[in-house]
Amino acid sequence: MSYEMIAIFMFATMMAMLLTGQRVFGAIGFVAVIAALVLWGDRGGYDIAFSSAMKLMKWYPLLTLPMFIFMGYVLSESKIADDLYKMFHVWMGGLRGGLAIGTIGLMVLISAMNGLSVAGMAIGATIALPELLKRNYDKRMVTGVIQAGSSLGILVPPSVVLVLYAMIARQPVGQLWLAGVIPGLMMAAMFIIYIVIRCWWNPSLGPALPPEERAMPLGEKLKLLRAGLLPLGIFAAMMVPFVNGWTSLVESSAIGAMTAFVAAVLKGRMTRDVFETSVRQTLGISCMFMWIILAAMAFGAVFDGLGAVKAIDTLFTERLGLDPWIILILMQLSFILMGTFLDDTAMLVIVAPLYVPLVKALGFDLVWYGVLYTITCQIAYMTPPFGYNLFLMRAMAPPEITLKDIYGSILPFVLVMVFALAVVMIFPQIALWLPGYIYGN
Repeated sequence: MSYEMIAIFMFATMMAMLLTGQRVFGAIGFVAVIAALVLWGDRGGYDIAFSSAMKLMKWYPLLTLPMFIFMGYVLSESKIADDLYKMFHVWMGGLRGGLAIGTIGLMVLISAMNGLSVAGMAIGATIALPELLKRNYDKRMVTGVIQAGSSLGILVPPSVVLVLYAMIARQPVGQLWLAGVIPGLMMAAMFIIYIVIRCWWNPSLGPALPPEERAMPLGEKLKLLRAGLLPLGIFAAMMVPFVNGWTSLVESSAIGAMTAFVAAVLKGRMTRDVFETSVRQTLGISCMFMWIILAAMAFGAVFDGLGAVKAIDTLFTERLGLDPWIILILMQLSFILMGTFLDDTAMLVIVAPLYVPLVKALGFDLVWYGVLYTITCQIAYMTPPFGYNLFLMRAMAPPEITLKDIYGSILPFVLVMVFALAVVMIFPQIALWLPGYIYGN
C-alpha cells in the first residue's frame, strides 16, 4: 500500500470513529499510535507518542490555558458579569435596539474574560435574553444577536482556540491573540451597525426603554458604571503590561487570574462553591485541551513521516493546477462543512496536519491564516443543520424560542461574518498590523 493510501485510510478511520461518538482525542490518538506502530514498529511507534508528550509538557505558553479559563469562570460564577449587563441596561436602554447593542458589548467583554464561546452563550441566554424578550424585542433578532456575539469568544483574546492553533501550527500565541483583536472588534462593530440599521428601519424590533425604567440618580448610575467596568479593568491589568513588554504572556495570564480572584474576594462573592466550581471547570477543560493537543501532535507527526502534506500540495498545485487562493477558499469551505457536525477543536486537530503545512507551502502567513480559520469556525458554529451554537441556544433558550426561530435568526449574522472573512482575506493587514506593530517595537 502506498503512503498516500495509508494517509487516506488513517483519515477515513478517524472520521468513522468520530461518527460513532468516540471522544475526539481518543479517536485521533488511537489512529495515530496504531499507524505509527504498524509503519515503524515498536521502537518508532512509541517514540512518536512519547516525543509528542514531552514536546507538549515543555511548551511554556501552555500555562496560559488554565490561567485564562480560571479567570473566566471566576468572573462568571461570582456574577461580576451580571453587573456588566446592568450597566448596559441603564446606560444604553434609551436607544432603539440599545439593549441588543449592549448585549454585543457584553459578549465582547465576556470574550475578553474567558476565551470560550460557550461562556458568552450561557451568560447571554440566561441574563440578556430574558430581559430582551420581556421588553418586547423581536425574538428572532435577539436570538441571532446572542449566538453571533458569543461566537466572538474564540476570536477576541484570550482565545483558547488560538492557543490550540498556536501549538499545532508552532506560531507565537501572543501574535495570534493580537491578530484577533482588530478582526474581532471589526466584526462586533458590523453586528452593531446591522442592529442599528434594522431597528432604525423597523423600531418595533428593538424598542427603546421608557424613561421611568431608566430613571436613576446620577450617583447610582456612576456606581453601576464602575461595577460594570470592573471586568474591563481586569482585562487592562492583564494586557497592558504584556503589550508594553513588561511581562511575558504567561505572567500576564497569572496577573489576570489573580486580579479576577481578588476582585471577587473584595466584592464578597468568592464563596466556597464559587471557588470549587471554578477550579473544577478549569481542571476539566484544561485537561480536555491537553489531551486533544497531544493527540493532534502525534497524528501530525505520522502525517509528516508519510509525506502526505507534500503529496497533497503536489496534487493541488501541479496535477490540478489550482491557484493558491482557490485552494485557500476550498479549505475554508471544508471547515464550514465540517462545522455542521464537529466543534472547532475537533475541526482543527483533524485537518491541521494537512492544512497548516500546505498553507505555509503556498506562501501564506500562518498567523493570518489562524485568524481566517477562527472566523470560519464562527460561521460553522451557526451553520445549519448541526451548528454548535444552534444547539447550545436550543438547550438554554426559554420555551417560546423555537428551533425554527433559532435557525431563522442566524442568516443575517452569518452573512455579516462571511463579509468580515472576505475583508480579512482581501486585506491581511487588518489581522497582521497590530502584532507587527507591537512585536516590531
